[in-house]
Amino acid sequence: MDTPVYHGPISRTKCEELLCKKNKEGSYLIRDSETIQGALCLCVYKKRIVYTYRILQTHHGYYTLQTSQGVEEKFFKSLEDLVTHYKKRNQGLAIHLRHGVKRKELPPDPHIPDEGPDYENVQDTSEYVEVLPS
Repeated sequence: MDTPVYHGPISRTKCEELLCKKNKEGSYLIRDSETIQGALCLCVYKKRIVYTYRILQTHHGYYTLQTSQGVEEKFFKSLEDLVTHYKKRNQGLAIHLRHGVKRKELPPDPHIPDEGPDYENVQDTSEYVEVLPS
């Protein structure tokens, strides 16, 4: 996921620290949900309170904000489309999205295992020592 406001598996507490440090109305970021595996959270700052909205992904790959019963769901092809939509006023959030809090570096993708170094492709110029049985 290459969205600059996606912070990966940071905690709710860390998220709140980042948004409060920015201290701008409408600051926002996206993080992994701590309670529902595979879900994301859109976190928005307004008047020293962080509002959290759960982002779900359909089995067709579309993104939607979890809504209250009776509220029409809106579906988006990408997180960027979702963010663009909620930058408009009066879309149902506590405040429209205004200031993306970008991550410092890309979080590791939990879907790609860390396999360690690739020894097969190392360019080693040292000589091999052959050990023979005595």
